[in-house]
Amino acid sequence: MKLKKIAVIAALTGVLSACISTTKVGSGPVKMGDSMQLTLGKAWNQVNANGLNGPHRDTWTLEGLPVDTLMVYSGVNDGEIIHPERASQNDKKNFIFKSTMNAEQIVALFQGDLTRDGSTFELLKLEPSVFGGSKGYHFEFRILRKTDNLEVLGNADMSVIKGKLYALVYQAPKLTFYPSHIESVRQVAKSVKIAS
Repeated sequence: MKLKKIAVIAALTGVLSACISTTKVGSGPVKMGDSMQLTLGKAWNQVNANGLNGPHRDTWTLEGLPVDTLMVYSGVNDGEIIHPERASQNDKKNFIFKSTMNAEQIVALFQGDLTRDGSTFELLKLEPSVFGGSKGYHFEFRILRKTDNLEVLGNADMSVIKGKLYALVYQAPKLTFYPSHIESVRQVAKSVKIAS
């Protein structure tokens, strides 16, 4: 019986790893979507996996999933969900962007998406800023992950330009990884240009 369980776990691990691939993205300018460009100071890994990316959302990592993630939103349209379509029938809650939303409502969208697994979210800071050359917002947050009780810190920048949502949302464990990479993330956020 034990060998059967081990075989099933090994098979599932193989299937999951086959569904995820990464593409190394070197330093320099990178075009995202139709009108967003950012500049990387160092190489990142762009993750290609079912359930992580959507029409206007890409997932990147420096250390590998699930250690750290940078979600790049490159022009989410009015009425579009901010997360990929979910395969599970039990997960019916969608978080839909509306161009008329204020900053708190947009943060609540991200909060809903980031806590689908029952994790706890705490908003630490929300302030006006410039993102992509336009008026936007910067926010920081803390998540206590339900799966492993790990404290994760997050850093995000966003703006709504011509009715579309552009954002970078980064998260990593509070100890070691977040402090190691947050300056690189901030430099990427400062580099963002959005064609008007």
